[in-house]
Amino acid sequence: MGSREPPHAKDFFSKQSKEYASSRPTYPQVLFDFIIGLVKERNLAWDCATGNGQAAVVLADYFNEVVASDISAKQIENAQHKNNITYRIFPAEKTPLQDNSVDLITVAQALHWFDFDRFYSEVRRVLKRKKDSKSGGVIAAWAYGLHTISPDIDKVMLQLYEDILGDRYWPAERKYVEAKYETIPFPFEQMRAPQFQIELSWNMSDLVNYFRSWSSVQKFIEKNNYDPVDAILGSLENAWGGKNKANEKRTAIWPLYIKVGKIPE
Repeated sequence: MGSREPPHAKDFFSKQSKEYASSRPTYPQVLFDFIIGLVKERNLAWDCATGNGQAAVVLADYFNEVVASDISAKQIENAQHKNNITYRIFPAEKTPLQDNSVDLITVAQALHWFDFDRFYSEVRRVLKRKKDSKSGGVIAAWAYGLHTISPDIDKVMLQLYEDILGDRYWPAERKYVEAKYETIPFPFEQMRAPQFQIELSWNMSDLVNYFRSWSSVQKFIEKNNYDPVDAILGSLENAWGGKNKANEKRTAIWPLYIKVGKIPE
C-alpha cells in the first residue's frame, strides 16, 4: 500500500497517531477562508503531509477533489473521511500527481520536515501555471508555535520544552518553527497574509494529552523508558489552581506562521 519512504523522509508521528489525531490543535476557519479566497479554480487540492486529515476535510467543502497524502499509514488510518477526499501514502518529494494539475497545495505543520529542493521541484511540476488557468495555483504552508495560557502554566510548559526535552530530543528542523518560518526556504512569488492564531478552550487533561503527542516526548520515552510529562504534572496542577480546578477550562493560544505563494511567471 503506497510507495516506500525515501531515505530522507521523516516520520515522527506514526507511533502516537491516535494521540495526534485527538490532541492536536485545530486550525481556524478564517485561515482557510483566506487561503481558499486566493484560488479562482477549485478542481483539485493537494493536502501534503495530511496527518489525520484535519486540513483536508475543510478543503473538501470547497474543491471538487482533494488528494491527501502522508508517509504514515498509521496517521491516515486515523484520518477523517469525505467522499471527495482520496487518501494516499507517498512522500512529499515524489508524487503520482499529474503535471500542471493542482489548484492549491497545503502543508500544515510539516514543511520544515521536507527535503526542500525535491519538494519544491514537485510543487513547480504539479501546480497550475497562471497561463493555463484563471489565476494560477497557490501553495500555502503554515505552522504553529508554542502556545500561551498563563504565565504560571507557560513556565511549566517551558520547563518541559526546554529543560527536560531541549535540543537532545527535539529534531533540528524545529528551528524553523522557533524562527516563525521566517528563515525557511520558500522560492515562490510570496503573497502577503494576515496574522492568524489558534484559540482553544482546554482543561489540564487536554493540555497533558497534547504534550504526550509531541514527537520529542515519544523520543524521550523510547530512550529513557519513562514519560517526561509525569515530571511536570505536580507543577502543572499547582499552576492550574490545584487538583480541584484541573477540569476548569483555560484559553490556550498558538500563533500561526504562514507562507503563501505562486510560481513566478
